[in-house]
Amino acid sequence: MLNRVKPALLMSIAGTALLAGTAMADDKEIVAIYKSGTQQYFIDQGDGFKAAAEELGYTAKIINVELDANLAISAVSDAIASGAKGIGLTAPDQALGPAVARSADEAGVLLVATDDPIMKEDGSPVPFVGFDGVAMGTKVGERAGELLKESGWLDGARYGVLSVEVQTLSVCNDRTDAAKEQVIAAGASADSIVQVSYDGTADTSLAATGPVLTANPGVDKWVVFACNDEGVLGANNALKNAGFNPDDVIAVGLGAYEACRPWKEGIPSGFKAALYISGKDVGDAAARTLINSIETGEDLPLKTVANTTIVGPDNYADYMSCD
Repeated sequence: MLNRVKPALLMSIAGTALLAGTAMADDKEIVAIYKSGTQQYFIDQGDGFKAAAEELGYTAKIINVELDANLAISAVSDAIASGAKGIGLTAPDQALGPAVARSADEAGVLLVATDDPIMKEDGSPVPFVGFDGVAMGTKVGERAGELLKESGWLDGARYGVLSVEVQTLSVCNDRTDAAKEQVIAAGASADSIVQVSYDGTADTSLAATGPVLTANPGVDKWVVFACNDEGVLGANNALKNAGFNPDDVIAVGLGAYEACRPWKEGIPSGFKAALYISGKDVGDAAARTLINSIETGEDLPLKTVANTTIVGPDNYADYMSCD
């Protein structure tokens, strides 16, 4: 799913970092780098990051690298060279952790991992701001299991479970593995679960789900969950293209920013629930965490975790707007 990281770029970050100490040292700038910055979740996160920075007297720069590991490396290098005092990074490849952490440490630039954990060379974690993947997946799976029980499908229906997975990303595996456990605990058979591999985007989920549906012609009802709302959206679209009625789909999103759209318009949808996560809250927390450490000299907290809430078409508006 990711472009291959160029060794020369990995080696060059450290050299760039050595120049950062004298570059624009008086500027109060922090930088957020997002692996998929056109997704609504990351747009919201960038807005939260900027707003918190401005409130605290800093400027914020947002960089989108669109799942390109080499662009992420360049973005970190550029942020260090420009004199940024802190960086929030949602890495497109967790293997970048040791290189970017070393570069930030050598340049004296604070670094937090947002959303996806990354590690330093010695195996210790880079300070993290985001959500608990296992807890998120557990909530999604619990709600999917409840809806499955309520549907009556467990009593002889030909049902299947689509687990739409970013199998190369540990935080996504945490989510979907936990969701699978809860659905099985609710009564679904383990052999009803079909894994669908995608890269975190709706388009790849759509493309990957279609052949899975064709390969399982005996299934006429599906439960769906994924690493994010885009994964569920793509699978829902594939089910619609294959002729499935929304009543024959129990899809539980993760994010709610895609799930809420048909709810808002009153359009029948496979989305029956979703876990609401606020990208704005994560961006706000990342900026405040960085700036507090910049200003006070205190160590970054190792983990800052935001809350999540299950919502549905009847109550989503109580927790979120749907743009």
